[in-house]
Amino acid sequence: MLRRTRSACAPKRRHDLSYRLYDLNHDRITSVKQRFGIIGTSELLDRALEVALRVAPTDLTVLVTGESGVGKEFFPQVIHAYSSRKHNKYIAVNCAAIPEGTIDSELFGHEKGAFTGATEARKGYFEEADGGTIFLDEVAELPHSTQARLLRVLQTGEFIRVGSSKVQKTNVRVVAATNVNLQEAIAQGRFREDLYYRLGTVPISVPSLRERPEDIPLLFRKFAADVAVQYRMPAVTLDDGARQMLMNYYWRGNIRQLKNVAEQISAIEPARVITAEVLAKYLPAQEAGAPAPVAPSARMDAGDMSTERELLY
Repeated sequence: MLRRTRSACAPKRRHDLSYRLYDLNHDRITSVKQRFGIIGTSELLDRALEVALRVAPTDLTVLVTGESGVGKEFFPQVIHAYSSRKHNKYIAVNCAAIPEGTIDSELFGHEKGAFTGATEARKGYFEEADGGTIFLDEVAELPHSTQARLLRVLQTGEFIRVGSSKVQKTNVRVVAATNVNLQEAIAQGRFREDLYYRLGTVPISVPSLRERPEDIPLLFRKFAADVAVQYRMPAVTLDDGARQMLMNYYWRGNIRQLKNVAEQISAIEPARVITAEVLAKYLPAQEAGAPAPVAPSARMDAGDMSTERELLY
């Protein structure tokens, strides 16, 4: 009899444990959002953050992918902050912003006299970030010669300054990001396949705004509130029709575009309650052939707004 009772209790204990683990994981993700100013309740967003948290304690290379404007830059910061390297340097590099002629010098350093204007030796980012984390944004824009140098660092931890023959070592955790389809770039000969597999040891896909429509009103309200505080004016709000239109829109520019729309409306419109008719003036016509807007799973009620938003500072 006792044996049967214990057996019956076992599924309940496992059930309770799974709920405790879920609550613990949810609380941790909520804490990350609060720390880094990430807004949203989408399952896809939470999954991406969960992967970032799980991989953070390791030294594995991470490749963050997603469309322009989705907030990829937050993920390397999260990974660094929750890693054993958190007290060392974090350096973010926009690979597309550095001219091809100087990118090797910027990343790996150079010796005095290595090229015209090199009046003194200089450390590169990989040397400066030794012991820490380096974030390579828009990594697909690296020229082929630099891709080869980066591959060597990832494989051996070794690099050579421009104008030097001395091999140096560095201990850096690399997180890269791109909005380019790297498989297509490989097929076109623009990106090394071996580098792709080295960078993408752990992939993190950041969802587009249209994949998380439930977060769109929350983000709009945050951006409108920021403008209101900055310029000491009442914040604009959306009526039901405008809210639904906002959620159904394609948002090719993602969060960056949404913020721009919220700021324009806040500054220009005299009315503080925005209707669908007014909102339509600020949404560019969707291009022919664009994918159909994602329909929201449920309409948001005004009474839900107080609990939906997760605001992080």
